[in-house]
Amino acid sequence: MNPEFREELKELVQKQGGPCVSIFMPTHRAGAEVQQNPIRLKNLLRESEQQLVALGTRQTDARELLSKAQGLLADGYFWRQQADGLAVFIAPDVFRTYSLPIHFDELSVVTDRFHLKPLLRVLAEDDRFLVLALSQKELRVFECTRFGVSLVELESVPKSIDEALKYDDPQRQLQFHTGTQGRGGGKRAAMFHGQGVGVDDNKSNIWRYCLMINDGLHKLLRDEHAPLVLAGVDYLLPIYREANGYPHLLETCITGNPDVLSADELHSKAWEIVQPHFKQEQEEAMAKYSRLAGTGLASGDLREIVPAAYFGRVESVFLPVGKPIWGSFDPQKSEIDLHAEAQPGDQDLLDLVAIQTFTNGGAVYVVEPGQIANKQLAAAVFRY
Repeated sequence: MNPEFREELKELVQKQGGPCVSIFMPTHRAGAEVQQNPIRLKNLLRESEQQLVALGTRQTDARELLSKAQGLLADGYFWRQQADGLAVFIAPDVFRTYSLPIHFDELSVVTDRFHLKPLLRVLAEDDRFLVLALSQKELRVFECTRFGVSLVELESVPKSIDEALKYDDPQRQLQFHTGTQGRGGGKRAAMFHGQGVGVDDNKSNIWRYCLMINDGLHKLLRDEHAPLVLAGVDYLLPIYREANGYPHLLETCITGNPDVLSADELHSKAWEIVQPHFKQEQEEAMAKYSRLAGTGLASGDLREIVPAAYFGRVESVFLPVGKPIWGSFDPQKSEIDLHAEAQPGDQDLLDLVAIQTFTNGGAVYVVEPGQIANKQLAAAVFRY
C-alpha cells in the first residue's frame, strides 16, 4: 500500500466544508472490458456535476472543480495501472485517486465531507495481505484483499537479479556473523563471509539480491502489519527469509516457480494460507476484548470508542459491515452526539473510528453485525 496512504486518509476524514466529491467504480485490468473504465468515470463525473449544480454550484465552477478528473479520461497510462476498483476524491484543494484491490459498486456522492465507507474493507485487518513473488528473473509484489489483487508499483527495488547486480557495488563486503541483528530486530544466523573466497558466487549474488529487495521494501512496508506470503522456488526461500526484516512474513510459503503463475493464481494460493491466520488472529483479538471488558481497557460504548480512536488509544476494534451510525464528534470536548438519521454536518461515526484506528496503527476487524460481543454497535480494546 502507498506508504502515504494512512496520512492521506487522515486528511480526507478531517476535511470539512464542501463541496467534496467522492467517486467509486469497478475497473478491469485486462481484456476488451478495459475500454469501459474511462466510460464509467465519464458517466460518474457527469452525475457528480449534476449533483453539484443541484446543491447550488454554478455549472462553470462545477466543471472547473472536476477538470482534473476529466483529464484522466484520455490518459492511457493511468488506465493501464488499474486494479479491481478506483476511488477518486475531489475538493477545491484536493484531488486524489486510488487504484485498489477491491471491487466497488458505481457511486458518486457530493456532500460537505468525503464519503469513505466503501474503503472500510481495504482497512480491515482480516482482509488485507501481501504476496512477494520472488525469482531471479522477476520480482513482483501484490497487495490483496480476499476479493482482489493489485500489482504494487515498486521504486528503489530491483526487479531481477541482473538489475540488482548491475547497480550493486562489486566491492561491497558481506561480513555477517552469527548473532548479528537482522532488519526486523531479531538475530541473523551466519550465512556468507568475505567476498567470494570459499563462497559459491551464485549464492552470494542471490544473498545480495535479497538484501537489496529487503532494503527497497523497507520504506514501502514500514507502517504495514498485513501478513506477507512469500512465493518462490525452494532454494530461494530460506535465503530471502535470512535477509528479511519485515516482521509479518508468514512461515507457510507458495513453493514453485512464481513466474508461471498469474496474479489471480498467486492470490488464490495465498488466500488459502492467510485465511486460517486471519481467523486465529480475529479470535485472539475478540478473546482479549472479553478478558478486558469491565476493566476500563475495553469498551462497547461508542461514546468511549470514538474519542479513543481519534486520539490513538484503540489497539483493535470490531465494526459491523454496512451499518452507518450518524452523529458528530467534538474533539475539543471529547463528546459525541448520536442521531437516528443523518443531519447536516453529520458523519458516519463508524467510518471515523475505522479510519482513525487504521491511521494510528490499530487493527480494524469488519464483521457481520450479530458477530460483535453482546450485540453491541462496536467493540474496542484500548492501548491504555
